[in-house]
Amino acid sequence: MILFLLSVAVISLSGVMLPGPMFAVTIAKSYRSQFAGAQIAMGHAVIEIPLMLLIYFGFARFFQEGVAQIVLYLGGAGMLFWLGVAMFKAKTKVVERGHDLPYNSVMAGVMTTVLNPACYLWWALIGSTLIMNSLEFGVTGFVLLIPVHWLCDLLWLSFISILVYRTRSLWGRKFQEGMFIACSLLLIGFGGWFLTSGIQLMV
Repeated sequence: MILFLLSVAVISLSGVMLPGPMFAVTIAKSYRSQFAGAQIAMGHAVIEIPLMLLIYFGFARFFQEGVAQIVLYLGGAGMLFWLGVAMFKAKTKVVERGHDLPYNSVMAGVMTTVLNPACYLWWALIGSTLIMNSLEFGVTGFVLLIPVHWLCDLLWLSFISILVYRTRSLWGRKFQEGMFIACSLLLIGFGGWFLTSGIQLMV
C-alpha cells in the first residue's frame, strides 16, 4: 500500500508541476495573497474529486469520445482566452493600485479545471490506471488515493503562492507587469492550442 501511495504522489506531482493554466493563474493571484494557491487547489478539488468518482464508476471512456473532447477543447479555449485577456487588462491595476483580478482564487481553480481538456484526458489515460491499481487494496485504496493526490496539488500550489507573495516586494514594477503579461500570454497560448486541437478533431 505504501509503495502504491508513493507512486500516486510521484505521478501526481509530475502532472501538477508542469506549467499550465492553473499555474499561470496561481502566480497572478498570489501577488495579492499567499493563500491563493491553497484556495485554487480547493477550487480544483471541487471538479477533480467528482471526476475521479466518475472514472472509478467506469466513465473514463466517455472523456475519450470525440464529441466530448471537441466540446471540452472549444469551451476551454474560450475560457482561457477570457482569463488571459482579463489578466492582461488588470495588470496595471494590480501592480500599481493594489487591486485584484476580477475573479476569486477558488473560482479560478474551478474555471481552470472544469474547461481544461488536459485534466480530463490525464485522468482518463493516466489517472484511470492509478484508480485501477488502487482497486488491489479495495475501497480503502481508492479512498486514500484521493487525499494523497489532492495534497500534491495543495502543497505545490501553496509553495508557488507563498514564494511569489513573500518575494514580490523584491521585484520592480516593470518586472511585475512583465510577469502578468507572461501569465496572460501563457493562458492565451493554451487557449490557442485548445482551439486548434478542437478544430482538428472536427475535421
